[in-house]
Amino acid sequence: MPTRLTVTGRAALTDHLVRVTFEGDLAAFADSTDTDRYVKLIFAPAGTELTETTDLRRLQATLPPEQVPVVRTYTVRQLDVARGTLAIDFVVHGDEGIAGPWAASVEPGAVLFVNGPGGAYAPDPEADAHLLVGDESALPAIAAAVEALPADARGHVYVEVAGPGDELPLPVPAGVELRWLHRGASSFATDLVGERSPIVEAVRALAADGWPAGRVQVFVHGEGDAVMHQVRPLLKAQGVARGDLSVSAYWRRGRTEEGFRVWKQDLAKAEAAGA
Repeated sequence: MPTRLTVTGRAALTDHLVRVTFEGDLAAFADSTDTDRYVKLIFAPAGTELTETTDLRRLQATLPPEQVPVVRTYTVRQLDVARGTLAIDFVVHGDEGIAGPWAASVEPGAVLFVNGPGGAYAPDPEADAHLLVGDESALPAIAAAVEALPADARGHVYVEVAGPGDELPLPVPAGVELRWLHRGASSFATDLVGERSPIVEAVRALAADGWPAGRVQVFVHGEGDAVMHQVRPLLKAQGVARGDLSVSAYWRRGRTEEGFRVWKQDLAKAEAAGA
């Protein structure tokens, strides 16, 4: 059942990143230890009421399309179950999308219902090295993972953003290289993707000359084509064990989240058929 969250604040972190803070009963998060923990935010159209007992699937099956809540997936950036506080960072690009514009204008006191949490990754202190890679959509999960790295960790962190105004403080252990990759100021949804993506070029260069020795734990998330079609084959070629590999698309260029889910399902089916 959904968790009810009340907005307590909003703050701009970078040119395109806004943090919204919440409070609520976070009992559902008590056992959540993954640094990529995520929730499903439920945005209800005017006239559609939500409560802690709302069955979202029933609403989707019974309401007219214009009254069906819209669901968006976001990483939980900060969490304190005991205090009942939670923060989510939103990528905001003007009026594009649903969650971004909401985050850019929401005021304290607003209520949001969420389902979750989910998650599947946390840095393993026993790994010999770590590789964290992503674009803005993965930055909250990467930042949370960096905070969880042991002080003696080795590895690389590559984050793709539009420019210097989208960088934020990200203290890494002394043995970890942090690189901000600037792609330019064009729209997030239409920027360089695929083989020309800065994160693809960075991982390709690392694989060709400088891949860490030993067991490497990898977290790579971001735009679907860049991550799944370009970076993932590079990682497989390096022999990264399946249990050490967290790689997935968070979004797909030119698609809403609804269309992205279809693309992701189709990709999974195609890969299963070819396995």
